[in-house]
Amino acid sequence: MNKRNSYISSASVKEHGRTAYYRMLESARKGSLFQVRRGVYADVEQLSGNMVDINAIVPDGILCLWSAWNIHQLTTSMPQAFHVAIKRDRKVVVPSFPKVVLHHYTQSILHVGVIEMEIEGFSISLYDVERCVCDAVKFRNKVGMDVCFEIIKNYLERSDRNLSTLMDYARKLRVGTILEQYLQVML
Repeated sequence: MNKRNSYISSASVKEHGRTAYYRMLESARKGSLFQVRRGVYADVEQLSGNMVDINAIVPDGILCLWSAWNIHQLTTSMPQAFHVAIKRDRKVVVPSFPKVVLHHYTQSILHVGVIEMEIEGFSISLYDVERCVCDAVKFRNKVGMDVCFEIIKNYLERSDRNLSTLMDYARKLRVGTILEQYLQVML
């Protein structure tokens, strides 16, 4: 783990010999390394930051909902966990720490609006701003109408908003009609 923000895998340590592997296991027992999932370890300092390597915890996972809203500064609420979107029929085992909440999407809408962003040294897949607004409308009954309206209001105040992309995503995600009604009220 010489590189900053790089997770360590037991397979990569085994390439350096048994001694290195046993040293890694001893570090995990002492608490200087933390097992993120089977075969993947992280330094305690890495986990104390605001972002973790999502790809190491949930390969091909996409940050969504509360986590993406917070990164795009669409809400003032802090997420209590990392919200990660994955394909509907996929089975993933998540660690107890950091807390990860999985959201299952169908293949047809999973990759709508996915972007790559560098956050605290990690390359993270997450949904873009327009997709985040559509998700807020789609899950308005689960997250609350106040959060939904806060996200739409903050989106409309942005100078980099793209309403045509927003409506395109809304139609793909089947929330076009309700989003149009909200926009008419708010604009």
